Amino acid sequence: MQKTRFFASFFVTVFLCALIGPAVADDELQTESEHRWFRNVRQLTFEKMGFERAGEAYFSADGKRICFQAVPKGKTEYQIYVMNLDGSGLKMVSTGEGATTCSYFFSDGKKMMFASNHLDQRPAVAPPDKEKSSDRSYAWPFPPGMDIFEYEFDSGKLTKLIDAEGYDAEGSYSADGKRIIFTSMRDNDQEIYICDADGKNAKRITDKPGYDGGPFFSPDGKRVVYRSDRANDGNLQIFVNNLEGTDEQQITHDPAVLHWCPFWHPSGKWLIYTRGDHRGRPNYDLYLLSPDGKETHRVTDDPTFDGLPVFSPDGKWLMWTSKRGGIEGAQVFIAEFTGLTPDGELRVHE
Repeated sequence: MQKTRFFASFFVTVFLCALIGPAVADDELQTESEHRWFRNVRQLTFEKMGFERAGEAYFSADGKRICFQAVPKGKTEYQIYVMNLDGSGLKMVSTGEGATTCSYFFSDGKKMMFASNHLDQRPAVAPPDKEKSSDRSYAWPFPPGMDIFEYEFDSGKLTKLIDAEGYDAEGSYSADGKRIIFTSMRDNDQEIYICDADGKNAKRITDKPGYDGGPFFSPDGKRVVYRSDRANDGNLQIFVNNLEGTDEQQITHDPAVLHWCPFWHPSGKWLIYTRGDHRGRPNYDLYLLSPDGKETHRVTDDPTFDGLPVFSPDGKWLMWTSKRGGIEGAQVFIAEFTGLTPDGELRVHE
C-alpha cells in the first residue's frame, strides 16, 4: 500500500510539473529567502505568445484553467484571455476592441465575467488623486463606458451583465455562484456593490468618500475584502466587511505605503496582497496578512515588480504578475505555495 501511494504521489508531482512547463533555474526566478514560502516557480505567459505584457490571472474553480488580461503586440489596451494551465487552449474571449479588465470564472466553469468598454469608448476619467500620484505607475484610469459582461464558453455569447452610467468593473463571483461583488461610480463616488449573479438587485455596501475597489468574497461567502483610498493620498489601505456593509474594519494603517490587490487564502485565515513602498526605490512585493490585521509576513523580495497575487482553490498554488527573471514586460507566474497548509496553518517561522 505504501509503495502504491508513493508511486501515485510521484506521478501526480511529475504530471503537475509537466503541466506547468519547463523549469528555469531557481536563482533566476526566486530569491533565497523566497524558498521559505514557495518553490518551483514557472512563467505561464510569454512575449512569444504575442503579448506585450500580461497579468491579473485567476484560477477556474477546478484549478485547471486560468483567465487573465494581456496587451496584444502592437496594441495599447488589455484584452481578456483564457487558457489551460499547461498553456494550451489559449483564446481571446473579449472582442479585441476598447479596453478590458478584471476577468473571473463562474463557479461551474461554463461562463465567466470581465469588464469592457468596447460598446462605449469615451475617454477615461483620470484617477481622483492624479496630481498626487502622477509619478506612480499604479495609478489607473476609469473609463466611463466600462461595464461588466458575461461570456458563455459553449456558445461564445457575450452579454452585458452590469450596466450603469459610469465605471463598472473589478467584479468577482461568490464561491457558490449566487452573488457578484464589484465597484461602480454610478453614485458619483466609486463604491462597492453586491448583486445577484444575473446582475440584478445591486446593493451598495460602502458609503465613505474615496475610491473603493478590487473586492472579493471570503471563501465562506460571509465577508468581503477590498482596497480603499479614504485619505485621498494614493496610498490604498485594505478593509474587510460583512455583506451588509455594517462591520467595516481597516486592517492596514501605514499612510506612506500602498496596500493593493488583497485576495483570500481558501482557508479564510489569511489574505495575500501587494505592498508598494515609494519612499525609496518603488518596490512592489507580496505579503500575507491576517484578516484582523494583526499579523503580516513578507513573501517576495525580488527587486522587480510582484503584484496581483491569487491562490488556487485548493491553496497549493500561488499565481501572480511579475517582471522577475529579467523580462521587460510583466507576465503571469505560478509556484507551489508551501508557506501555509491548505487549512491555513503557518509553516514558516520568522
